[in-house]
Amino acid sequence: MVAADPSNWRRAYPPGFAVSRWTAPDGWVLRRFDWPAGRPRGTLIFQVGRGDIFEKYLEVLAYWHQRGWSLAGFDWRGHGGSGRFDQAAPVPSQFAPALADLTAQWHAWAAVAPQPRVLVGHSMGGYLSLRAALDGAIAPDALVLVAPMLGLRSPVGAQAGERLCGWLAATGMRDVAAPPVDRMAHLTADAARYADEAWWHARLPEHRLGPPTWRWLHEAFAATRRLRADSRLAALGVPTLMLVADRDRLVDAAAARAVAARLPAGELASFPDAAHEILREVDRVRDRALATIDAFLHRVAP
Repeated sequence: MVAADPSNWRRAYPPGFAVSRWTAPDGWVLRRFDWPAGRPRGTLIFQVGRGDIFEKYLEVLAYWHQRGWSLAGFDWRGHGGSGRFDQAAPVPSQFAPALADLTAQWHAWAAVAPQPRVLVGHSMGGYLSLRAALDGAIAPDALVLVAPMLGLRSPVGAQAGERLCGWLAATGMRDVAAPPVDRMAHLTADAARYADEAWWHARLPEHRLGPPTWRWLHEAFAATRRLRADSRLAALGVPTLMLVADRDRLVDAAAARAVAARLPAGELASFPDAAHEILREVDRVRDRALATIDAFLHRVAP
């Protein structure tokens, strides 16, 4: 039997792909997916970026599933179909609850998911994945970080950008959204794949999330700065592949390269003609990225 083309599932749930609800230890409800393989070669846990929904990545998930991987993941707290924050109530941190959710989910998966267990994190998901591994909260057999948020792009530089966002947040604009950007120009050169996101949002409008607030940006600047200065990077033994997009206008590719250089088991792959969403780029870029990940996993997670 010839395997189905993974692109068939860009706008449909594949057979066996299950979407469910999972309750975190503190009672927060998260939307998750599970897609077991018949004879799994292992498990890929796939975590998206800020405001993403996993439906955007069904094509690449289908690609990995055809190669024998069982798959799982969830929408971050406050994002997608997971429980949203009450805008009238103060949120102490944007990232601490997400790290706790990832830790709790990881241990739930580890009890049943076939090994090896690989965590794939895109953008904000890449930051949270690396941070959880550094903290020793999770123990993946390998990490794949795709355009990870290890620094933010700013026209005035990271230091001034952090100060500016902090000042705006402190002057009563903390929950005001930053000006929107030209999303396609920032995300991918593939118009068809870009349109998939709008197609899903038209069917799941309640899962849409707008631009980040000044407070979120300030916290992201500060959190990534602290991670870049973390001395534990030099001792992290988890095999880690980092895919960096040279045309990224959302996260700082130079910051990601600097972090990759400090990881004793780190590998770096640069994509000169890619925007932020490397796995949703035009075929020549996306196919090279998938081949790079395949080769890495063949070596470190056989």
